[in-house]
Amino acid sequence: MVDQLFSRRDFMRVLVTAAAAYPLSSLAELRSKEESLAVYNRSSVINKEPWLTIAEVQEHLFPAEKNSPGAKDIHALEYLQTMIQSPDVEPTERKLIHDGVGWLNDLSKQQHLKTFIELTAGDKEKILRRVEGSKAGSRWLSLLLTYLIEALLSDPVYAGNPNGIGWKWLNHQSGFPRPDKNKKYFKLGKPRFRTIKV
Repeated sequence: MVDQLFSRRDFMRVLVTAAAAYPLSSLAELRSKEESLAVYNRSSVINKEPWLTIAEVQEHLFPAEKNSPGAKDIHALEYLQTMIQSPDVEPTERKLIHDGVGWLNDLSKQQHLKTFIELTAGDKEKILRRVEGSKAGSRWLSLLLTYLIEALLSDPVYAGNPNGIGWKWLNHQSGFPRPDKNKKYFKLGKPRFRTIKV
């Protein structure tokens, strides 16, 4: 979360531009499974929890603006769903993503008697700032932001950044050769686990 003098959009642009200067794998390793790269029917995907709430959080963190994509445009939810099914994602990471939705909705109900998706934009901001204030909540938001940035920068073969929309926004030239479905990272070697503390 950022203060009013430095907009969230500006913050994300600076962060993503800096990250793009490094190999994408150093930002965060791309994770996937062949069978989870099927085309998602977005309406059926986001009408279930925890995805409904996660999509709302993603859109709040990275909303679309004139001449710039938002979370929906970069397929952030589809990318996240694909990546957390990867064989190299620790079960604790999947659990943190799901548990965070529970914490968020519990806090929303305590404060406003509504779930997060029912809140106004201003109340969503307040709730997310409260969540950010806890150690576990801060890790949860950090993880969601990491996946947002990956969705913006990843090759479209991994389910995010459709048609290179994120690259176009950043005037970024993708690496060459780009992977095809048979040369995705997880097919090139043994998967490594990324460990997070919950």
